[in-house]
Amino acid sequence: MPVLASHRKPRTKVRTTTPAVGFTTAALASVTLLSTQNATAAPAEPKPAIEDVQKKVDELYRQAGSATQQYNRAKAASTAQRAKVDTLLSDVAKRTERINEARRELGAYAAAQYRTGGIAPTATFFLADDPQGYFDQSRLMSRATERQQKAVDDFRTQQAEASKKRAEAVKSLEELTETQTALRSSKQTVQTKLTEARSLLSRLTAEEKARLAELERRKEAEAREKAERLAARQAAEAKEREEAEKKAREEAAKESAEAGGPGSGSGTGTGTGTGTSPGSGTGTGAGAGADSGYAAKAEKVLAFARAQIGKPYVWGATGPSSYDCSGLTKAAWQEAGVTLPRTTWDQVKVGTRVATSDLQPGDLVFFYDDISHVGIYKGDGMMIHAPKPGTNVREESIYSMPIYGSVRPA
Repeated sequence: MPVLASHRKPRTKVRTTTPAVGFTTAALASVTLLSTQNATAAPAEPKPAIEDVQKKVDELYRQAGSATQQYNRAKAASTAQRAKVDTLLSDVAKRTERINEARRELGAYAAAQYRTGGIAPTATFFLADDPQGYFDQSRLMSRATERQQKAVDDFRTQQAEASKKRAEAVKSLEELTETQTALRSSKQTVQTKLTEARSLLSRLTAEEKARLAELERRKEAEAREKAERLAARQAAEAKEREEAEKKAREEAAKESAEAGGPGSGSGTGTGTGTGTSPGSGTGTGAGAGADSGYAAKAEKVLAFARAQIGKPYVWGATGPSSYDCSGLTKAAWQEAGVTLPRTTWDQVKVGTRVATSDLQPGDLVFFYDDISHVGIYKGDGMMIHAPKPGTNVREESIYSMPIYGSVRPA
């Protein structure tokens, strides 16, 4: 008997996995992968030393100072160019009015000629009732023609001059646009540098800020020491000069007395002495007069500068409530009747260059290779200046920054 086939389907083996075990394995793999990545990743960039931060901030402030001078120059140029453009446009308007007047005059002549019909002179002569009257009228017409020609010439002249002035005005407007573009660019540069400096300082911890302040105090102390050494050296040199001058006067007096002699020779001696003394006195007096004149101006300058101490530094400001460095020096010397240019780059070209050892109160001291800062020397190695954003006008050693050079403005 044949075996009947089974209707049951063969059982297939199904492979099962435990979900919890799968997720755990994946998580472990991820942790392992992340751990491996962290282990091989580059180490975080080390935080800069506080000394490097100080140097970077100082450099950013210097760059902002330089950009401020560019802004000041562009602003001064823009103001001058605007005044020039306004003058030219006013001139063009006046010339245009004169052209219109000439045009109206020519129109009147043209209308008169149209009314006369423009008859030929020969026909007018033959048709005239009185030949003498014709000649009189002809002379009048000749004068009228000359006036007409002059009116035409004036019109052409005014038209040409107006066209020339209009072209100058257009060129000046283009130059004004360029200076205003430079003004905006330098302003943006200043703001960018100051923002970067403030950002660096804001990332410092309280401890780092304290260390930075200590570095600033040390720097100021070193600058004061240098100022004191300069003051001592200047005082010693002044004393030496005074003693040398005193000795020279005593020797001159002694020689004068010996040349005059006693008794009857006194008359001749007096004459010689009179001749010599005024000569010497005149030379000395001139020098003393020049020095005293400058000293009087410098006194006014320093009195003004001292009165500004405590007012804030604001870049581009010229007073009276705030100043930048060259704005302060310009305003101070204006008090003494001396008009300085607006920027440090132009102020350094004014007056006479002087060595640091020969500085006198009122002299201007310039700093950095790019001449981006200036202060007013007050004596004893100290100056009054508007330092930088975030500070006020104050007294400080001239050695607080690298000196470029100095000038005596008057």
